[in-house]
Amino acid sequence: MLRNEGSRLSRVVVCTPRCEYFCVSDPEAHNIAQVADREKAQQQHDGLKSALAGFGCEVIDVPELTGHPNSVFARDTALCTSDGYVKLRLGLDTRLGEGEWMAQALESIGEARAGEIKAPGTVEGGDVVLAGEVAFVGRSNRTNGEGVEQLSDTLRRMDYEVRVISLPDRFLHLDKVMMVVGPERIVCFPELFPDGFLAGFDTIRIPCRGDNTANVICLGENEVIANTANAEVIGILEGEGVTVHGINLSEFAKGMGGPNCLIMPVERK
Repeated sequence: MLRNEGSRLSRVVVCTPRCEYFCVSDPEAHNIAQVADREKAQQQHDGLKSALAGFGCEVIDVPELTGHPNSVFARDTALCTSDGYVKLRLGLDTRLGEGEWMAQALESIGEARAGEIKAPGTVEGGDVVLAGEVAFVGRSNRTNGEGVEQLSDTLRRMDYEVRVISLPDRFLHLDKVMMVVGPERIVCFPELFPDGFLAGFDTIRIPCRGDNTANVICLGENEVIANTANAEVIGILEGEGVTVHGINLSEFAKGMGGPNCLIMPVERK
């Protein structure tokens, strides 16, 4: 069951980088800024898995998809809800096929399908934030209008109020600019959102500058994992009473990802 990403995390899917993440012949085609160091990346990912297990999460590790270095960023490949998972169709050409890969993995652990994004629609999981009665959806270079329409229809059938925002091109996904840190609490770049878009939520405001990002993953109310490089945001969160578990994820920043990108939440309590 997963309705609110601010609730306590209890079951996740991850994808440990073993080969594909380091076998990148055309980094630009995969939107990878720099090929990661294998030993460091595996150590960092092991640290992330250990932190999740230490919090009490069941951690399910699926093998990388052959030929898909971005499959380590499991979050983008599906959307888990209280009604089951939504199979996604990713917006980067080199990631097509990852939706089916994750669908098979989720069904193998007993997750039922609740919907599917079909061509020409595209949706990536980083563009969706579930927050109780509200589902926030970003229209981006990876999530197109047709995908937003299909996903919105699915989420409304689940009784979500869907709020959609078009993202500036410089932001890859919605989770770069906002994320829940509790059932009714959001960290965000406030200047990007129109009046009323975040109504009903307590907001922690962070400055939209430098390497700052809202890309954290909520473990439970006022408790998150963040990349240690996101230092200014960590300081702001801690000042607002949020417990932050900092993990060095520098080798995944090279692939344009953060902690939220690496974790597919399957169940929350």
